[in-house]
Amino acid sequence: MAYKVAIDAAAGGTNNGATGNGLVEKDYTLLISKYINDRLGSLGIENFLVRAGDETLSDAQRVNIIKNKYGTGNNVIVISNRLNSGNSNGAEIMYPLRNNSRLASSIAENLEAAGQPVLKYYQLRNSDNTALDDDYLIRNTANNQTIVIDYGYVGNTSDANFLKNNYEALGEAVVKSIADFAGVTYTPSNMEGYYVVQKGDSLWSIASKTGTTVNEIKTLNNLSSDTLQVGQLLKLPTSNNTNPTPTTPNQNIYTVQKGDSLWAIANKYGTTVDNIKKANNLSADNLSIGQSLIIPSTSIPSQTEITYVVKKGDSLWLIANKYDTTVEKIKSTNNLTSNNLSIGQILIIPSTSSFSTYTVQKGDSLWLIANKYNTTVDNIKKLNSLSSNNLSIGQKLLLPI
Repeated sequence: MAYKVAIDAAAGGTNNGATGNGLVEKDYTLLISKYINDRLGSLGIENFLVRAGDETLSDAQRVNIIKNKYGTGNNVIVISNRLNSGNSNGAEIMYPLRNNSRLASSIAENLEAAGQPVLKYYQLRNSDNTALDDDYLIRNTANNQTIVIDYGYVGNTSDANFLKNNYEALGEAVVKSIADFAGVTYTPSNMEGYYVVQKGDSLWSIASKTGTTVNEIKTLNNLSSDTLQVGQLLKLPTSNNTNPTPTTPNQNIYTVQKGDSLWAIANKYGTTVDNIKKANNLSADNLSIGQSLIIPSTSIPSQTEITYVVKKGDSLWLIANKYDTTVEKIKSTNNLTSNNLSIGQILIIPSTSSFSTYTVQKGDSLWLIANKYNTTVDNIKKLNSLSSNNLSIGQKLLLPI
């Protein structure tokens, strides 16, 4: 049986829905609905958006749109994307009295694998007639497989920040569940800043491969154990995804070479074996060639010195103007004899402006940091050469003073 999917984005138009901590339900639900729409289409699963823009729709109108498009068959999956008001923490998934929990439990499992805790998946009877579902959309979509997903609570800061930065991962969790339920081969999306667990992977091998630590991955993904499942989507620290592996004492990631030992690396970078082992969650002194190590810095970089990774289209003149310095100062600082640059090249920028250093904490987002320090998200991203809004705990950001 070929399944079809109706994707309903809650609220819309004059109805903002739940709001809090910078989240507006009508905007968020449309954002995640469009992501699910695109991904299901890429997997060959027929689907449509109940609302594709910022329009006001009553519950009755939504039901009629779904019925007119796909009818009342049990081969129709209806996904209603919503947010909860209040201060609780976690997602909630409601499914009809007429259906079993197979799809709902799969969505719960995949949302948790994406890092969002799930409070419950459940059925709810109408208080006036217990033979009926309480939710209007579920009750009035006949034999459809209708699932209501409340992704989190806008009044909870932790929930709100996670939702802002991870809507793609949450949408992908729903896509995977639908594909599995419909018997369609699931192919993971190649999302920047994420890693899809492969057969034979472990947290240690993934951390080594991507230049981070086991603890960072576990913290970023709300993991309580080291157990992984094939196909699981893991968020990775942004700073290590976008920069090439540094190999000089001015950087904090080192790739193990033939003949290396922890003692030799520690001496080379002015730190200790214990500090390296602690930073990388190592229980032994054994190393493998190609392994990435975080090297704990013994000093905080000067406020007038910035590390910059050359991007496509860069020139010394553009970089100098961006950081309020001169071409000659950049060339002198980096011992350059010409103006030629190569993509991925690392430059030390001697800026004449003043900056402060901020260390990202659990629950932070660019929006919160920008508001706290009276600047803008775009300014922070530009100053730190960030290509996305993703942050990792412990990441250091330059902020304008």
